[in-house]
Amino acid sequence: MSANFNLTAVSRKDEGKGASRRLRHAQQVPAVIYGAGQAPQSIAIPFKDLVKALESEAFYSHILTLTIDGQEQQAVIKALQRHPAKNIPMHADFLRIDATHKITMKVPLHYLNQESCVGVKAEGGAISIIANDVEIACLPKDLPEFLTVDFAAVHIGTTLHLSDIALPAGVEIPLLAQGHDYDQPIANVHKA
Repeated sequence: MSANFNLTAVSRKDEGKGASRRLRHAQQVPAVIYGAGQAPQSIAIPFKDLVKALESEAFYSHILTLTIDGQEQQAVIKALQRHPAKNIPMHADFLRIDATHKITMKVPLHYLNQESCVGVKAEGGAISIIANDVEIACLPKDLPEFLTVDFAAVHIGTTLHLSDIALPAGVEIPLLAQGHDYDQPIANVHKA
């Protein structure tokens, strides 16, 4: 993990639609943090700080440091509601991290060597990407920023599945534990 994300928040007592609307007018984003055996806590995060953090793809698959009323807590973003037309954040859900328990997260897939793929360069095929992210389970210390899929040696007519993703130590794909029928396709090389 290369980036560190720190957000400062304040706890809030007012809840509901009207209170959230007042927060947004004051350039704050309503949010909640829960998990790790503690009670849920309503918080407010400065709008500009959250928008800046959301610009990085890594924000969605990193352990974040939330400083709430001066107290630091480790968390990951679990859900984000955006305005349907303006695409600005309206509400965020954060999950507290417990270092001894596995977390389930979606991480992005990065596809490498698409230009030099045998099925494209030598055989005249085309690549179709089916999945842009995958759900994984791991301890917080093992959380990868992204997973890579290498197209270098993929021939035309080949479909890559979840089981073809090289996983770092300590990371698993829960769907694969359910059996071969759940090994979903993520990309393929087909005739152009």
